[in-house]
Amino acid sequence: MQTGMINTAHVVNSAFAVQSRNGRPDFELAAALQKVSPQQQAKAQKTATDFEGMFLNAMFSQMTSGLKGEGPFGNTTGTGVWRSMLTEQYSKNFANAGGVGVASEVYRTLILQQAKTVRTA
Repeated sequence: MQTGMINTAHVVNSAFAVQSRNGRPDFELAAALQKVSPQQQAKAQKTATDFEGMFLNAMFSQMTSGLKGEGPFGNTTGTGVWRSMLTEQYSKNFANAGGVGVASEVYRTLILQQAKTVRTA
């Protein structure tokens, strides 16, 4: 799989490859992926990664909100803007590199919900 893809572990089933969840095969997700188009899967993956980036940005912003004074930012009026841009880039890079696990759960939920809305012929 490509870098930044969600759920890289697979278990081979007789019919298709099954992604694992917490070390166990996730047959529910595998069945849902059969119903959802590759375009919808890619869109769900991007949405999940973007969501994790926003989550990490909020987390990093809280971590750095109390920093004052010395260091690479100093204590100028532009410090807040510079720090917010830096934390935004950190969060995007973390999310694109695999994140902390939020994106995989969001992706799974999106795919399961989309599979429920697909009408079977």
